[in-house]
Amino acid sequence: MTAADDALQHLAATPRLLVALDFDGTLSPFVTEPMDARMLGVARDAVDALAAAPGTTVALVSGRALPDLRIIAEHDDDSPILLAGSHGVEYWLPQRGRVVPDVDADHAATRAAVIAAAEERLADLPGIRIEPKSFGMAVHSRGADDRAADDSVRIADEVVGELAPDWRRRLGHSVVEYSFRDEGKDAAIAVLRAETEPTAVLFAGDDVTDEDAIAALEPGDVGVRLGAGDSAAQVRMPGIPEFAAWLAELAYRRSESPPAARPPGVGGRE
Repeated sequence: MTAADDALQHLAATPRLLVALDFDGTLSPFVTEPMDARMLGVARDAVDALAAAPGTTVALVSGRALPDLRIIAEHDDDSPILLAGSHGVEYWLPQRGRVVPDVDADHAATRAAVIAAAEERLADLPGIRIEPKSFGMAVHSRGADDRAADDSVRIADEVVGELAPDWRRRLGHSVVEYSFRDEGKDAAIAVLRAETEPTAVLFAGDDVTDEDAIAALEPGDVGVRLGAGDSAAQVRMPGIPEFAAWLAELAYRRSESPPAARPPGVGGRE
């Protein structure tokens, strides 16, 4: 059996499963305009099937701001799917709705100044887009040429270095992100674990920022990494279609042979 087969067998049998999934590059292909991202149809079908499976809770864990994540995930107030936005700073939880920390005036002013300076200094670079975020900003270079992409990172680094040198910096696929909050996706896994009390956690992602969550997994949990790159994940998947098929099989097994025990938390819907 392969590592993927072993993980599938284990996760299908665990009584209470938390399925925590990155969005961009894991369920949705990368797109030039970030707000145009949507799950592939096969990924949406697999996520919905898992959310309906006994003893199973699904969460999306993303660097996206929570309002944007709700839009691209097509998530409404009746959804059973939990959300962790901004790398684990803000949440949407069933029966509770939005759980978001306040932003003090100093941080808000600094954020506005950083975004304004970045917009001014990056304006002449073709194909570069600035995404304001709840706790900072991201600079996207997907679709830009290599020179513009490199220049955008250098200039953004200069702006943040001048105005907000203590902000956390994350470099991902064609994006550099800055935040005045230090939480990573490991924080999201901790919060979601406490919220759902699972007997096992599955986390899947495709980028360096997802390694924080993979490193936070415990014995009995499973990490999946899509695509290339160094990773501590036990399971590797070449891309979204293959991963979606694997998730669909997991949903099938948990539905056809339901785990014996039911969870005390938000999972385990009948």
